[in-house]
Amino acid sequence: MRQGDKVTCVITGIRSYGIFVDCANYVGLIHISEISDQFVSSIEDIFEVGDDITSEVLDVDDTLQRLRLSYRRAHPVHPRIRKSVAIKKGFHPLSKALSEWILETDKKQE
Repeated sequence: MRQGDKVTCVITGIRSYGIFVDCANYVGLIHISEISDQFVSSIEDIFEVGDDITSEVLDVDDTLQRLRLSYRRAHPVHPRIRKSVAIKKGFHPLSKALSEWILETDKKQE
């Protein structure tokens, strides 16, 4: 197994910070930041233990038989689709509200 390979793994555990998988003779982790380009509030809403998923290998440790994997790199979203999908959570709503918050703060300081 090498960096950049796409592999199919079985989910063996789900934690708030990522997914543990079994892949051939390796144990792998898909960190929550490698699941999607969008905000993921709960991994359990997307995956279940026992699911087969395809991921891209980011790093291989042959000594410990461990993998670092990325689900989002194995399933890229076309840029045109990404532009048309509104992000409802994360930083973007905060950035839109920032100018209003600044005006409110300025009014309070006057």
